[in-house]
Amino acid sequence: MNYETSGGTMAGLRVIDLSRVLGGPYCTQILADHGADIVKVEPPAGDETRYWGPPFLDGNAAYFIGVNRNKRSIGLDLASEGGRAVLLRMLEGADVLIENFKIGTMERWGIGAEMLAAKFPALIHCRISGFGAEGPHGGDPGYDIIVQAMSGLIAATGSKAGGPVRIGVPLVDMTTGLYAAVGILMALSERTRSGRGQFIETALYDTALAIMHPHAANFFVHGRAPDLSGNDHPNLSPYTLFATATGDIFVGVGNDGTFGKLCREIGRADLAQDPRFARNQDRVANREALCAALGEVFAGHDADRLCARLIGAGVPAGPVRGIDQALADPQSGINGMVIEKDWYRGVASPIHFSRDKAGLRHLPPRFSEHASELLAEFGYEAGEIEALMAASVVSRPCREDS
Repeated sequence: MNYETSGGTMAGLRVIDLSRVLGGPYCTQILADHGADIVKVEPPAGDETRYWGPPFLDGNAAYFIGVNRNKRSIGLDLASEGGRAVLLRMLEGADVLIENFKIGTMERWGIGAEMLAAKFPALIHCRISGFGAEGPHGGDPGYDIIVQAMSGLIAATGSKAGGPVRIGVPLVDMTTGLYAAVGILMALSERTRSGRGQFIETALYDTALAIMHPHAANFFVHGRAPDLSGNDHPNLSPYTLFATATGDIFVGVGNDGTFGKLCREIGRADLAQDPRFARNQDRVANREALCAALGEVFAGHDADRLCARLIGAGVPAGPVRGIDQALADPQSGINGMVIEKDWYRGVASPIHFSRDKAGLRHLPPRFSEHASELLAEFGYEAGEIEALMAASVVSRPCREDS
């Protein structure tokens, strides 16, 4: 498949992506979906998530497939002098470098942030790390689930009966990738004024603290760590899960007016007049009694019909669904959130522009699939390319299928 150089809001942006696993690849897929040229530089063994399965498709794990579309792959041994020479040539025409090596690795190879800034003053260098470089955990590797535990996320998730529970998606990794994409776009904007690149760092630990809302804000005000409240919102009630005759639903009441609508819609207007439930702060204080009363009513209803009625009345409510049901929902289709091409199916970019559309130009690449194509673009002759491959500086394509 030939690379398309036009189309997309980020068309013309070249990113050299040295990152692996999730945070960095998720960041670069965001940019790639909107036209950026992403050169995925993989170590000689490949991005380890290629093997994080089952399930597998087309020789790669679904985990890898989900965050690596619209990229071109080259396997490169950066531990070798020849590999670093290839990287430096790639960077001559690049706008962005993103990496998530353990802190100190790039410096040990002689291509640290200071050296790159001196050699490529317009380059934006983004590093994703676990904890940053300084402090008692500075330089430690970062893992989503460990940071969830250390940052308070797990301690704010779960119930008193079941104990702390990890969040069911790698939220810290993916949000760090999203923050990295935002930081890169900020640096690109600033570069239009200064003409200079800069170094950016997003750390998983910092991201986890940044998304601890409202728990951090609550703590700063009242000085107490959050209780394990299951599905209940710490600041609002009713804002939780209820069982119906046909399945669970989630109801989210954000103010007293909405609570009144809810009570009228389910035939319990009296609850809104009860002094225990009149104001949100009263409902939070008497949460158990309120939820018991509401749960008794909801138990006799059909989940989908009740949610449709409540939404129609201005009360936020929705059925609890699995990913299979969510992807099959007509709304997902109308919004274009499932994209397909050949063997590939994936969740589309959620960013919708009025003019420039996200696109699928490259299927998730096989390992080092584009090595020869990319090296030729960077000025290497056929003989030089073969020599680099023969010396294992550059990996030959499709190593994972051998």
